This record gives sequence, C-alpha cells and structure tokens, in this order.
Amino acid sequence: VGNYSIVTEFVLLGFSHLHEFQVLLFALILLIYVLTLLGNLAIISLTCLDSHLHLPMYFFFCNLSLMEMLVTSTVVPRMLADLLSTHKTMSLAECLIQSFFYFSLGSANFLILTVMVFDHYMAICRPPHYPTIMNGSACVKLVVACWVVGFLSIVSPTLQKIQLWFCGPNIVDNYFCDSAPLLKLACSDTHHIERMVLFLSLLFVLTTMLLIILSYVLVVAAVLHIPSSSGRQKAFSTCASNLTVVVLGYGSAIFIYMRPGKGHSTHLNKVVALVTAVVTSFLNPFIFTFRNGKVKEVIEDVTKRIFLRDPAACR
Repeated sequence: VGNYSIVTEFVLLGFSHLHEFQVLLFALILLIYVLTLLGNLAIISLTCLDSHLHLPMYFFFCNLSLMEMLVTSTVVPRMLADLLSTHKTMSLAECLIQSFFYFSLGSANFLILTVMVFDHYMAICRPPHYPTIMNGSACVKLVVACWVVGFLSIVSPTLQKIQLWFCGPNIVDNYFCDSAPLLKLACSDTHHIERMVLFLSLLFVLTTMLLIILSYVLVVAAVLHIPSSSGRQKAFSTCASNLTVVVLGYGSAIFIYMRPGKGHSTHLNKVVALVTAVVTSFLNPFIFTFRNGKVKEVIEDVTKRIFLRDPAACR
C-alpha cells in the first residue's frame, strides 16, 4: 500500500471525445431535459388537480413520471456541467451517492412498470374484480412497496463499495458513476459485489420483464375476444404504447448490464445509457399519458379554461 496513493476523486470522461460537438450536445441534452421535466410535471399536476384522473392507472402514471424526473436529474445536471467544463472530477462520496440514487430509482422504476402492466391486466382480464383488488389503499401500498424495495435493494452493494479502496487510475469512461467502470478501478477484490450486482440485475430486469410479457400475453388473449373492432383497436393501441417504453427500458438495461464483456464501458454503452437516462424519460409522458383519451380531454378542458375563458367549460 505504501507504494501507491489512495484515490479519492475520479475523472469522468463523458463525451470528451466529441470535442467539436460539446456545445451542440449540451444544447440538445438541455432542451430534452427541460422538456422532460415540463412533460412529467404536467402529468403530475393534471393527475393531482383533476378529479377525472383520480384512478389507479393515472396514479401509477403520476408515480412513474416522478421517478423519471428523479432518475434523469441524478445524472443529467452533472453531465451538462461537465460538457462545458474542463474540471470533470467527482469525489468518491459524490460518485457513490449518485450511483446509489440512480440504481435505486432505476430498480423502483422497473417495479412500477410491472405494477402498471398488472393494473392493465386486471382492468382488461378481470373487470368484475378490478374495483375490489385495485382500490385506493392497495394502489398506495403497491407504490410504496416499489419505492422501498427499490431503495433497500441497493443499500448492501453501496455499503460494500464504500469499503473498497482505489489506488490506481481514476478515469471513469462514462458520463456518470456507473458500477462496472467504477469496480474496474478498484484495487481490492470486487467479485462479491459483481455477483450481487448481477443477481440484482437478474431480479429486477429479467424477473419483472418475464412478468410483464406474461401479463401482455394474457391481455392480448383477452383483447382478441372483444367483439367490437374499435374496442380491440383501442386496447391494442394502448398495449403497443406501453410495450414501446418497456422495450426501450429493458432493452438498454440488458445491453449494458447483462451482456458478456460488459466490464469495458465503450462509446456504444454510453450512447445506450444516454437513451435510457434522457430519451426514455422524455418519451414516457407522450407514450403513456398524452396519447390517452381521458388525459386529452382533461388537457382540452384546462386549455379552454385558461385561454378561451369558456364559461361552459368551467361549469
């Protein structure tokens, strides 16, 4: 140990290889980030303020929007600052805190997506039992469980990362403190942490994905029995929207964290991670909510109240 200095801060490479595009990339990501915040805040505000949206589906949408805002905010502000800065260092404590919140919120996000699909399944496949099972108390308990389980699951690997020591290179080839590039720099044994990370990836990614696939198979089977063609088309449209987000979220997670040779953070890994942290969070309000018929009606009603001052719309 005496021949080495202990590393206490790391340099985030980010997208430093794109020297001539730093300002353009900053402007593009900033625009998407602001629109993401505005879109998700709009969903939360509409759900809270309009009684027509006080239903389980929109309650889950609201929580998903909150999670998306928080996940994006754990990495994007720092990434934006680094794009315009020559000092791209982050202390070990900051690195571990960012990593903890990113993966905690990400785990909770997978769980809430599963709960949303379960709600969709109950509404289509078990309509007589839906009001009883998916009541207000049950919905709150499900959401609280998603948040609590998501955060508690990352406590143990984070505590183990705190006990690691770093003595060699301090360059993280990513725009945030991802687990694989960070563990690669550790001078102490990381096999136990890597196995735990793989187990959590299997638990939160593959298990929830299989549950979602099973639910959608049952939903599609039920939709095919709907006599009305317009009803089938509406149900399939909703399923297609939900599956778009599921494919984006799960596809990127599997590519980054569960494929062989993931220890080396490549430029492609960073692009895929950027899609997960920025683009998916931006698309979710439009895919899940703004395409929803009832949400459109509420938005039109609010627009009339604000801009048209239509007395009939206010009654």
